[in-house]
Amino acid sequence: MKIPINIPLVGKEEIDAVSAVLKEGTLTSSANLGGKNVQEFEKIASAFTKSKFVIAVNSGTSALQAALLALDIKKADEVLLPSFSFVATANAIVSTGAKPVFVDILKENYTMDPNDLKKKITKKSKAIIPVHLYGNVAYIDQISEIAKKHTIPIIEDAAQSLGSTLKGKHTGTFSILGCYSLYPTKVMTSGEGGFITTNSKSMREKLLMIRNHGMVNGYDTKIFGLNFRLPEISAAIAKIQIKKLPKFLFQRKKNAKILSELISDLPIKIPTERKNEQVNWYLYTVAIKNRNTVMIKLNNKGIGAASYYTTPIHKTPFYRKKILLSNTDWAAAHVLSIPIHPKVSVKNLQFIAKNLKELV
Repeated sequence: MKIPINIPLVGKEEIDAVSAVLKEGTLTSSANLGGKNVQEFEKIASAFTKSKFVIAVNSGTSALQAALLALDIKKADEVLLPSFSFVATANAIVSTGAKPVFVDILKENYTMDPNDLKKKITKKSKAIIPVHLYGNVAYIDQISEIAKKHTIPIIEDAAQSLGSTLKGKHTGTFSILGCYSLYPTKVMTSGEGGFITTNSKSMREKLLMIRNHGMVNGYDTKIFGLNFRLPEISAAIAKIQIKKLPKFLFQRKKNAKILSELISDLPIKIPTERKNEQVNWYLYTVAIKNRNTVMIKLNNKGIGAASYYTTPIHKTPFYRKKILLSNTDWAAAHVLSIPIHPKVSVKNLQFIAKNLKELV
Protein backbone atom coordinates (compact mmCIF):
# COMPACT_ATOMS: atom_id res chain seq x y z
CA MET A 1 0.00 0.00 0.00
CA LYS A 2 1.19 3.53 -0.79
CA ILE A 3 -0.54 4.68 2.41
CA PRO A 4 -0.45 1.77 4.92
CA ILE A 5 -2.99 1.63 7.74
CA ASN A 6 -0.19 1.83 10.33
CA ILE A 7 3.59 1.73 10.24
CA PRO A 8 6.30 1.71 12.95
CA LEU A 9 8.14 5.03 13.23
CA VAL A 10 11.72 4.12 14.07
CA GLY A 11 14.86 6.12 13.37
CA LYS A 12 18.56 6.48 14.14
CA GLU A 13 18.03 6.76 17.91
CA GLU A 14 16.33 3.36 18.09
CA ILE A 15 19.01 1.79 15.88
CA ASP A 16 21.77 3.26 18.08
CA ALA A 17 20.01 2.02 21.22
CA VAL A 18 19.80 -1.53 19.82
CA SER A 19 23.46 -1.40 18.76
CA ALA A 20 24.46 -0.32 22.26
CA VAL A 21 22.69 -3.34 23.78
CA LEU A 22 24.32 -5.69 21.28
CA LYS A 23 27.77 -4.25 21.95
CA GLU A 24 27.30 -4.48 25.70
CA GLY A 25 26.19 -8.11 25.34
CA THR A 26 23.47 -8.24 28.01
CA LEU A 27 20.51 -9.16 25.81
CA THR A 28 18.11 -10.03 28.61
CA SER A 29 18.03 -10.48 32.37
CA SER A 30 16.39 -13.08 34.60
CA ALA A 31 16.78 -10.81 37.63
CA ASN A 32 13.56 -10.10 39.51
CA LEU A 33 13.59 -6.43 38.49
CA GLY A 34 14.70 -7.11 34.92
CA GLY A 35 17.58 -5.59 32.99
CA LYS A 36 18.82 -2.00 32.98
CA ASN A 37 16.79 -0.95 29.93
CA VAL A 38 13.67 -2.70 31.20
CA GLN A 39 13.86 -0.82 34.49
CA GLU A 40 14.50 2.50 32.76
CA PHE A 41 11.55 1.99 30.41
CA GLU A 42 9.28 1.06 33.32
CA LYS A 43 10.14 4.32 35.11
CA ILE A 44 9.37 6.43 32.02
CA ALA A 45 6.14 4.52 31.31
CA SER A 46 5.09 4.90 34.94
CA ALA A 47 5.58 8.67 34.73
CA PHE A 48 3.74 8.89 31.40
CA THR A 49 0.67 6.94 32.55
CA LYS A 50 0.78 8.46 36.06
CA SER A 51 0.75 4.98 37.52
CA LYS A 52 2.77 3.98 40.60
CA PHE A 53 4.16 0.84 38.99
CA VAL A 54 4.81 -0.53 35.51
CA ILE A 55 5.80 -4.12 34.79
CA ALA A 56 7.21 -4.64 31.30
CA VAL A 57 6.45 -7.93 29.50
CA ASN A 58 7.08 -9.42 26.07
CA SER A 59 3.63 -8.80 24.51
CA GLY A 60 0.19 -7.37 25.12
CA THR A 61 -1.14 -10.93 25.31
CA SER A 62 1.43 -11.74 28.01
CA ALA A 63 0.27 -8.65 29.89
CA LEU A 64 -3.31 -9.97 29.91
CA GLN A 65 -2.21 -13.49 30.88
CA ALA A 66 -0.04 -12.19 33.72
CA ALA A 67 -2.85 -9.93 34.97
CA LEU A 68 -5.33 -12.82 35.04
CA LEU A 69 -2.82 -15.02 36.87
CA ALA A 70 -2.16 -12.22 39.36
CA LEU A 71 -5.90 -12.19 40.17
CA ASP A 72 -5.84 -16.00 40.60
CA ILE A 73 -8.29 -16.57 37.74
CA LYS A 74 -8.63 -20.30 37.23
CA LYS A 75 -10.71 -23.15 35.78
CA ALA A 76 -14.51 -22.71 36.00
CA ASP A 77 -14.19 -18.94 36.59
CA GLU A 78 -15.99 -16.63 34.18
CA VAL A 79 -14.39 -13.51 32.72
CA LEU A 80 -16.52 -10.95 30.89
CA LEU A 81 -15.20 -9.23 27.76
CA PRO A 82 -16.47 -7.76 24.49
CA SER A 83 -16.54 -10.08 21.49
CA PHE A 84 -15.69 -7.14 19.25
CA SER A 85 -11.95 -7.15 19.87
CA PHE A 86 -8.76 -8.89 18.86
CA VAL A 87 -8.82 -12.57 19.86
CA ALA A 88 -5.86 -12.20 22.26
CA THR A 89 -8.21 -10.95 24.97
CA ALA A 90 -10.20 -14.20 24.89
CA ASN A 91 -7.12 -16.39 24.37
CA ALA A 92 -5.54 -15.01 27.53
CA ILE A 93 -8.66 -15.99 29.49
CA VAL A 94 -8.74 -19.51 28.04
CA SER A 95 -5.03 -19.96 28.85
CA THR A 96 -5.92 -19.81 32.56
CA GLY A 97 -8.67 -22.42 32.18
CA ALA A 98 -11.39 -19.80 32.69
CA LYS A 99 -14.43 -19.26 30.48
CA PRO A 100 -14.83 -16.11 28.36
CA VAL A 101 -18.32 -14.58 28.53
CA PHE A 102 -19.00 -12.28 25.59
CA VAL A 103 -20.67 -8.90 26.09
CA ASP A 104 -22.14 -6.66 23.39
CA ILE A 105 -20.78 -3.20 22.54
CA LEU A 106 -22.17 0.30 22.14
CA LYS A 107 -22.48 1.72 18.64
CA GLU A 108 -21.20 5.07 19.94
CA ASN A 109 -17.57 4.00 20.24
CA TYR A 110 -17.42 0.21 19.82
CA THR A 111 -16.63 -0.50 23.49
CA MET A 112 -18.36 -2.69 26.10
CA ASP A 113 -22.05 -2.03 26.74
CA PRO A 114 -22.51 -1.59 30.53
CA ASN A 115 -26.19 -2.61 30.33
CA ASP A 116 -25.38 -5.90 28.58
CA LEU A 117 -22.56 -6.43 31.07
CA LYS A 118 -25.08 -6.31 33.94
CA LYS A 119 -27.13 -9.07 32.30
CA LYS A 120 -24.13 -11.39 31.86
CA ILE A 121 -22.80 -11.33 35.44
CA THR A 122 -23.24 -14.56 37.44
CA LYS A 123 -21.89 -16.02 40.69
CA LYS A 124 -19.00 -17.43 38.62
CA SER A 125 -17.93 -14.01 37.30
CA LYS A 126 -14.42 -13.34 38.61
CA ALA A 127 -13.13 -10.54 36.37
CA ILE A 128 -14.23 -7.98 33.78
CA ILE A 129 -12.02 -6.96 30.85
CA PRO A 130 -13.30 -3.85 29.05
CA VAL A 131 -11.36 -3.09 25.86
CA HIS A 132 -10.53 0.52 24.96
CA LEU A 133 -10.94 -0.28 21.27
CA TYR A 134 -9.35 1.79 18.47
CA GLY A 135 -8.09 4.12 21.22
CA ASN A 136 -11.66 4.97 22.31
CA VAL A 137 -12.14 5.03 26.07
CA ALA A 138 -14.65 2.47 27.30
CA TYR A 139 -17.52 3.67 29.53
CA ILE A 140 -15.29 2.88 32.46
CA ASP A 141 -17.22 4.89 35.08
CA GLN A 142 -20.38 2.82 34.56
CA ILE A 143 -18.43 -0.43 34.25
CA SER A 144 -16.56 0.35 37.49
CA GLU A 145 -19.84 0.96 39.34
CA ILE A 146 -21.17 -2.41 38.20
CA ALA A 147 -17.90 -4.14 39.12
CA LYS A 148 -17.87 -2.53 42.56
CA LYS A 149 -21.47 -3.58 43.25
CA HIS A 150 -20.60 -7.22 42.51
CA THR A 151 -17.05 -7.08 43.97
CA ILE A 152 -15.47 -8.09 40.67
CA PRO A 153 -11.99 -6.81 39.73
CA ILE A 154 -11.39 -5.07 36.40
CA ILE A 155 -8.46 -5.63 34.05
CA GLU A 156 -8.39 -2.90 31.43
CA ASP A 157 -7.32 -4.02 27.98
CA ALA A 158 -5.59 -0.81 26.93
CA ALA A 159 -3.56 -2.49 24.18
CA GLN A 160 -4.83 0.00 21.59
CA SER A 161 -5.27 3.04 23.82
CA LEU A 162 -1.87 4.10 25.14
CA GLY A 163 -2.15 7.87 25.53
CA SER A 164 -5.96 8.00 25.60
CA THR A 165 -7.44 9.71 28.66
CA LEU A 166 -10.76 10.47 30.32
CA LYS A 167 -10.91 13.48 32.64
CA GLY A 168 -7.11 13.58 32.46
CA LYS A 169 -6.72 9.98 33.66
CA HIS A 170 -5.04 7.42 31.41
CA THR A 171 -6.78 4.30 30.21
CA GLY A 172 -5.39 1.32 32.08
CA THR A 173 -5.23 3.27 35.36
CA PHE A 174 -8.92 3.32 36.35
CA SER A 175 -8.73 -0.16 37.88
CA ILE A 176 -6.33 -2.50 39.65
CA LEU A 177 -4.56 -3.59 36.44
CA GLY A 178 -4.13 -2.14 32.95
CA CYS A 179 -2.57 -3.99 30.01
CA TYR A 180 -0.86 -2.41 26.99
CA SER A 181 0.69 -3.64 23.73
CA LEU A 182 3.85 -2.40 22.03
CA TYR A 183 3.30 -4.30 18.78
CA PRO A 184 4.74 -2.60 15.65
CA THR A 185 1.38 -1.24 14.46
CA LYS A 186 0.55 0.45 17.78
CA VAL A 187 1.07 4.16 18.53
CA MET A 188 4.57 3.25 19.74
CA THR A 189 6.49 0.00 19.57
CA SER A 190 9.25 -2.10 21.05
CA GLY A 191 9.08 -4.64 18.19
CA GLU A 192 7.17 -7.10 20.35
CA GLY A 193 6.28 -6.11 23.88
CA GLY A 194 3.77 -4.85 26.37
CA PHE A 195 3.41 -3.67 29.93
CA ILE A 196 1.06 -3.66 32.91
CA THR A 197 0.18 -0.71 35.13
CA THR A 198 -0.90 -0.96 38.76
CA ASN A 199 -0.98 1.17 41.89
CA SER A 200 -0.81 -1.91 44.11
CA LYS A 201 2.60 -2.80 45.54
CA SER A 202 1.53 -6.38 46.24
CA MET A 203 0.29 -6.77 42.66
CA ARG A 204 3.56 -5.43 41.35
CA GLU A 205 5.56 -7.92 43.43
CA LYS A 206 3.34 -10.76 42.26
CA LEU A 207 3.60 -9.72 38.61
CA LEU A 208 7.39 -9.51 38.81
CA MET A 209 7.36 -13.17 39.85
CA ILE A 210 4.76 -14.22 37.27
CA ARG A 211 6.78 -12.75 34.38
CA ASN A 212 9.85 -14.73 35.51
CA HIS A 213 8.74 -18.30 36.25
CA GLY A 214 7.45 -17.38 39.71
CA MET A 215 10.96 -16.67 40.95
CA VAL A 216 12.44 -13.92 43.14
CA ASN A 217 16.04 -15.03 43.64
CA GLY A 218 17.50 -17.77 41.48
CA TYR A 219 15.52 -21.01 41.32
CA ASP A 220 13.20 -20.26 44.22
CA THR A 221 9.87 -20.54 42.35
CA LYS A 222 7.22 -19.33 44.79
CA ILE A 223 4.13 -19.13 42.54
CA PHE A 224 3.21 -20.26 39.04
CA GLY A 225 4.82 -18.11 36.38
CA LEU A 226 6.05 -18.19 32.81
CA ASN A 227 8.66 -16.41 30.71
CA PHE A 228 6.97 -13.06 30.03
CA ARG A 229 10.25 -11.10 30.24
CA LEU A 230 10.86 -8.18 27.89
CA PRO A 231 14.31 -8.49 26.24
CA GLU A 232 16.78 -5.64 26.65
CA ILE A 233 16.76 -4.88 22.91
CA SER A 234 13.00 -4.39 22.96
CA ALA A 235 13.20 -2.28 26.12
CA ALA A 236 15.89 -0.09 24.55
CA ILE A 237 13.59 0.60 21.60
CA ALA A 238 10.61 1.25 23.89
CA LYS A 239 12.66 3.68 25.98
CA ILE A 240 13.26 5.87 22.91
CA GLN A 241 9.76 5.45 21.50
CA ILE A 242 7.92 6.53 24.64
CA LYS A 243 9.89 9.78 24.67
CA LYS A 244 8.64 10.41 21.13
CA LEU A 245 5.09 9.35 21.96
CA PRO A 246 3.67 12.85 22.70
CA LYS A 247 4.73 13.99 19.21
CA PHE A 248 3.26 10.85 17.64
CA LEU A 249 -0.05 11.45 19.43
CA PHE A 250 -0.11 15.15 18.47
CA GLN A 251 0.30 14.31 14.78
CA ARG A 252 -2.37 11.59 14.91
CA LYS A 253 -4.83 14.01 16.50
CA LYS A 254 -3.99 16.67 13.92
CA ASN A 255 -4.50 14.22 11.03
CA ALA A 256 -7.78 12.97 12.51
CA LYS A 257 -9.10 16.53 12.72
CA ILE A 258 -8.10 17.28 9.12
CA LEU A 259 -9.72 14.10 7.79
CA SER A 260 -12.92 14.68 9.79
CA GLU A 261 -13.22 18.16 8.28
CA LEU A 262 -12.59 16.86 4.77
CA ILE A 263 -15.28 14.15 4.96
CA SER A 264 -17.77 15.89 7.28
CA ASP A 265 -20.37 16.13 4.50
CA LEU A 266 -20.43 12.39 3.79
CA PRO A 267 -23.27 10.11 5.01
CA ILE A 268 -20.98 8.03 7.22
CA LYS A 269 -20.46 7.76 10.98
CA ILE A 270 -17.31 9.75 11.76
CA PRO A 271 -15.44 9.05 15.04
CA THR A 272 -15.70 11.73 17.73
CA GLU A 273 -14.39 12.29 21.23
CA ARG A 274 -16.94 12.56 24.02
CA LYS A 275 -16.72 15.23 26.71
CA ASN A 276 -13.48 15.09 28.75
CA GLU A 277 -12.11 12.34 26.48
CA GLN A 278 -8.79 12.52 24.65
CA VAL A 279 -8.39 9.71 22.09
CA ASN A 280 -4.96 8.57 20.91
CA TRP A 281 -6.36 8.01 17.39
CA TYR A 282 -4.73 4.61 17.07
CA LEU A 283 -7.34 3.79 14.44
CA TYR A 284 -9.58 6.34 12.73
CA THR A 285 -12.68 4.20 12.31
CA VAL A 286 -15.83 5.16 10.42
CA ALA A 287 -19.06 3.22 9.98
CA ILE A 288 -20.14 2.92 6.37
CA LYS A 289 -22.61 1.13 4.12
CA ASN A 290 -21.17 -1.19 1.46
CA ARG A 291 -18.02 -1.35 3.58
CA ASN A 292 -16.36 -4.21 1.71
CA THR A 293 -16.85 -2.61 -1.70
CA VAL A 294 -15.50 0.73 -0.49
CA MET A 295 -12.53 -0.93 1.26
CA ILE A 296 -11.52 -2.92 -1.83
CA LYS A 297 -11.71 0.16 -4.06
CA LEU A 298 -9.66 2.23 -1.61
CA ASN A 299 -7.08 -0.57 -1.43
CA ASN A 300 -6.91 -0.64 -5.23
CA LYS A 301 -5.99 3.05 -5.06
CA GLY A 302 -3.13 2.28 -2.67
CA ILE A 303 -4.98 3.40 0.46
CA GLY A 304 -4.52 0.90 3.28
CA ALA A 305 -8.07 1.03 4.63
CA ALA A 306 -8.80 -2.03 6.78
CA SER A 307 -11.64 -3.54 8.75
CA TYR A 308 -11.10 -4.55 12.40
CA TYR A 309 -12.88 -6.90 13.15
CA THR A 310 -14.98 -8.52 10.42
CA THR A 311 -15.31 -11.72 12.44
CA PRO A 312 -16.13 -11.11 16.13
CA ILE A 313 -14.44 -13.52 18.54
CA HIS A 314 -17.66 -15.44 19.29
CA LYS A 315 -18.01 -16.27 15.58
CA THR A 316 -14.48 -17.59 15.02
CA PRO A 317 -14.25 -21.41 14.62
CA PHE A 318 -12.59 -21.95 18.01
CA TYR A 319 -15.02 -19.82 20.04
CA ARG A 320 -18.17 -20.31 17.97
CA LYS A 321 -21.18 -19.61 20.17
CA LYS A 322 -24.84 -19.04 19.29
CA ILE A 323 -25.42 -15.78 21.13
CA LEU A 324 -27.08 -12.58 20.02
CA LEU A 325 -24.79 -9.55 20.06
CA SER A 326 -26.62 -7.23 17.68
CA ASN A 327 -24.35 -4.18 17.94
CA THR A 328 -21.29 -6.39 17.58
CA ASP A 329 -22.70 -7.90 14.39
CA TRP A 330 -23.57 -4.42 13.08
CA ALA A 331 -20.07 -3.10 13.75
CA ALA A 332 -18.42 -6.14 12.15
CA ALA A 333 -20.34 -5.39 8.94
CA HIS A 334 -19.83 -1.61 8.86
CA VAL A 335 -16.52 -0.45 10.40
CA LEU A 336 -13.66 0.77 8.26
CA SER A 337 -10.36 2.11 9.58
CA ILE A 338 -8.49 4.73 7.56
CA PRO A 339 -4.77 5.67 7.79
CA ILE A 340 -3.96 8.78 9.85
CA HIS A 341 -0.62 7.82 11.43
CA PRO A 342 2.17 10.44 11.63
CA LYS A 343 3.62 9.52 8.23
CA VAL A 344 0.32 10.33 6.50
CA SER A 345 0.69 13.78 4.91
CA VAL A 346 -2.00 16.41 4.31
CA LYS A 347 -1.76 15.53 0.63
CA ASN A 348 -2.42 11.88 1.51
CA LEU A 349 -5.45 12.89 3.59
CA GLN A 350 -6.82 14.94 0.72
CA PHE A 351 -6.32 11.97 -1.61
CA ILE A 352 -8.14 9.68 0.84
CA ALA A 353 -11.02 12.15 1.23
CA LYS A 354 -11.32 12.60 -2.55
CA ASN A 355 -11.60 8.86 -3.08
CA LEU A 356 -14.09 8.43 -0.24
CA LYS A 357 -16.30 11.14 -1.75
CA GLU A 358 -16.23 9.41 -5.12
CA LEU A 359 -17.16 6.06 -3.55
CA VAL A 360 -19.77 6.99 -0.93
